[in-house]
Amino acid sequence: MREEDLDWTVYHRIPENGSITARDLVAATGFEPGAVMASLERLEHYLLVRRSGDGVRLLSVQESLIECQCRHTTENLPFVIENGVIRAKRRED
Repeated sequence: MREEDLDWTVYHRIPENGSITARDLVAATGFEPGAVMASLERLEHYLLVRRSGDGVRLLSVQESLIECQCRHTTENLPFVIENGVIRAKRRED
């Protein structure tokens, strides 16, 4: 199976509201745990999901867009996002 097809299947098994564990995704998809974990890493890299502890949840469009902007314009923004928390950058004098 192509990675894109695997990612599509895994992505659509994550509930729209709430989260699911990787173990539950393995059971829901029937794929090997290693394949599901690799898919989750790609989906997180593409700013489509967020993993926190054992849970995985979908990012909203707004979250995905702001994360993308932060990733590609970090030196110009007055804030950073760390683990879902927005904080002001420290000024280095």
